[in-house]
Parts: sequence; C-alpha cells; structure tokens
Amino acid sequence: MRYILHNQLKKLCAALVMAAVATSCSSSTTSQQEQQAVEARKPNIIFILADDLGYSELGAYGNTFNETPNLDKLASEGVRFTNAYAAAPVCSPFRAALMTGQYPARIGITDYLRPDAAGHLDTAYVTMAEMLQQHGYRTGIVGKWHLSGYLNHNAPEETLPDKHGFDEVIVSENRGIANGTYFHPYHFNREIEKKLPDEKEYLTDRQNVEAVEFIERNKDKPFFLYLSHYGVHTQLHGKPELVDRFRNKAGAGTSEPSRENAQNDPYKKFPADYRAPKNNPHLAAQLYSIDEGVGMIMEKLKSLGLDENTIIVFTSDNGGETNVTTNAPLRAGKSTLYEGGVREPLLVWYPSRFAKGAVVNEPVVNFDFYPTFEETIGAEHKGQQLDGISFARVLTEPSATLPKRSFYWHYPLDEPHFLGGRSGGSIRNGDWKLIEFFDKNEVQLYNLKEDIGEENDLAKQYPEKVKELQAELSGWRTSVGATGYTLKN
Repeated sequence: MRYILHNQLKKLCAALVMAAVATSCSSSTTSQQEQQAVEARKPNIIFILADDLGYSELGAYGNTFNETPNLDKLASEGVRFTNAYAAAPVCSPFRAALMTGQYPARIGITDYLRPDAAGHLDTAYVTMAEMLQQHGYRTGIVGKWHLSGYLNHNAPEETLPDKHGFDEVIVSENRGIANGTYFHPYHFNREIEKKLPDEKEYLTDRQNVEAVEFIERNKDKPFFLYLSHYGVHTQLHGKPELVDRFRNKAGAGTSEPSRENAQNDPYKKFPADYRAPKNNPHLAAQLYSIDEGVGMIMEKLKSLGLDENTIIVFTSDNGGETNVTTNAPLRAGKSTLYEGGVREPLLVWYPSRFAKGAVVNEPVVNFDFYPTFEETIGAEHKGQQLDGISFARVLTEPSATLPKRSFYWHYPLDEPHFLGGRSGGSIRNGDWKLIEFFDKNEVQLYNLKEDIGEENDLAKQYPEKVKELQAELSGWRTSVGATGYTLKN
C-alpha cells in the first residue's frame, strides 16, 4: 500500500512539475509573441506642428533665451534638419501641402484661407490621414486645421478634419482663429467645454492632455496623431506664471499692454510684453508649454512600451513674425519668400530605426512627409500625384544624399501681406536661390552657401543665372497650373 501511494505521489509531483514547466513555457511563448507583435506592428506616428515658430527658437538651433529641454532631447536622440522647408510662407498652403503631398500651387491654395472663404481642401484628395487609415491606423487631430472657411462665418461650404480622414477631431476650430485668447472659453470654437481643473484652462495645456489621452485610448493599434498647436501664433499670450519666469531672465524684451487691456490683466488679451520685439516672454512661455507637452508624450509612450515603435516629428508651418521675434541668421520671416519665411526647424525621432543625435543638411520640404511615411510603413502609393519624395534614407543614413531637385514657391497676392510679404515666386536650385516679385517685376538672386542671410543680391552680377532660373521657375508654374499672378512692368 505504501509503495502504491509512493508511486502515485511521484506521478503527481511529476505531473505538477510538467504542468508548471508547460505553464512557464506557455507564458514565455505568449510574452515572446506579444513582443514580436509589437515589433511587427506598423510604427505609430505623432506629428507635432507649432504655428509661426521661427527657425532659431529652439535650444537645439542655438537659442539661449527660450527653454526647450524636451525638444532639445528629441534632437539629441533623433535627427535634426538644417534645410527643412515649408511649402509656403503662411499657414493654409503649408497644411494643404502636408496633407496631400503636393505643391500648394497645384492644389490651388496659395494663401491663408479667410474665415468666409469659399475655397477649401477638396475631399477628392486622399489625405495623409486617409492614406494611413487605409493601412490600419487610427487617426486623430488635436487642434488647428485651417483648410476651410467656416459656416459660422457664412462660408458657402466647409470641410473640416472629419471629412478628410480623421477618426477623432479634438479641440479644433469651427470659426476664425486670428487674434484670439488662449484661455477658455475659446473663441475659435465656443462649444468646447472646459476640462482641466485649472481655474483658467490654458489652450496648449488642454491640447497636451488631449494628445496623451488619445495615445492611451489607441495604444493597442497603430495610430496617427496630428497635434497641431495654435501657439505661438500672435497675439502672443502665455500663462502668467511662465511669463513671469521669462520676464525675470536677463535680456527679456518688454512692451506696454494695449489700450484694450490698460489694467494689464494677465488673463486678458494684449497684456504687458506681448509685443516685445526680442526675447519675448510670452513667446517663450507659450513655447515652454508646447515643450512640456512633448515631454508628456514621451513619458506616456515609455510607460506604455511604445517609445521604441513611435515616430515623432516636430516642425513649424512657416517662419516667425519678425515683430515679436527674430529668425537670425535667416532674413525676414512669416509672409516673405526669404529664408526666414520658409526655412523651419525640423526634428524626427524614432530611436529603434532612425539615426540618433544626427544632423541632416540635405534640403527637404514638408510635402515630402507623405511619401516618407508611405515608405516607412511599407505602403504602396495609391492616390493623387505626389510632388514630394521620400527622405527616409537620410533618417537612417544622415550623410546620404537625396536626388537632386529644385524647390519652388508660388505666393501671389492682390496686395502686400500685413507683415510685409510681397506677391512673388521663388526657386532654390542647389545653392542658388532666385526670388521673383510679381508686383514690380523685380528679381533677386542669392547664393545660400555663401550668404545664408540673403544680404548680397547677385542678380546684376550673374544675369545668365537669373535667366536660367527664371525660365525654370516659369516652366514649373506652367506644369502645375499655377494661377493668380501677373508680371508687371
């Protein structure tokens, strides 16, 4: 009897050991499968766009007044570009080009859209968001769209992000965005209810929280998040505690509050220093809030185990306004075709695949992102003709070169922009850049390698180069069907 029990006990122990081993192996296999599934999953894409942020505002680009620790970390762990271009010197054409992969002149949106505009981004385009949707991505926009007029301003039609491939549309406008407050209630969408516990909810903080919550909601499948900030668009207005932080720094700029805010209420539009021409405390405060959001996003990705499988892009839609900042060493700013109006900061971060701490000098333009993302996720292009090219190669090999090409801008205006921009077009071919002003039939020529600040006009010195570039620019305008301009004598 004792022998039988002993044998039974041995068999039971053996069975338990085998079961434990099997469970352990099964758990290990499951864990490996889960890890493999994460690694095989298409990368998440987070595109963070600042509004009117100049080329030299980030620490990574040499700024010593503003504080951007998280963006600087993004640069030190990712790829920083020195020749990244916006397709236009103002907002709407940049955004149209980003969404479609085409030149604004081909799309027909070459200036910013007014609130009552009849024009809008046509739904016939397959936007970047729709392309990613077609490949299994959950898509969301948090913030500014500006690719339509608004019915609330009596526009005949509006096409908001939900009609262009975005599953979630969060804190986005349905009215004009200009000159509004950054504190709740938001003038650009009066239906948005307050969400944060702060007595005075700040718009950038709200966008940052919404972005993190979008990531949390969609962590189990590939997602595309377009975090499109309203800052640092004027009129500048930072959180009072952050504004005070930068006011107390050496070299801080100053300006009087406006007559509309004579009492200098820090939560009311146009407070003191909002117009400071250099080292603007409000711009610094707004940028610091944007930077805080980048840190929140990176922390959330890490906590969810998604940091190794997520692409983060940070850039701006056009140059900074020179009445509140400088784009040095570049000339001029928003609304102009000089480098200060169209050359942007650009950071791309994807630690498991792209280079780390690298600098790329090859010129790229924002409508290159469409084909770059297609290549990165292994998607075959279907849809409209693309004017951009993939620059995925230089993200992994920063010293590589891209196919030689020219870059073109078409910016026809009925009258000069209120910030000083003139009706014109331009071309960059290699180191040469030509600007053709339509209003006076004037031409300027610069060599960017020798003169990044565009101080020395070489048009009279190199008439044959002028003729060559003018002919190429004219031919390009014909090829894309550019309209809205005449050359005056």
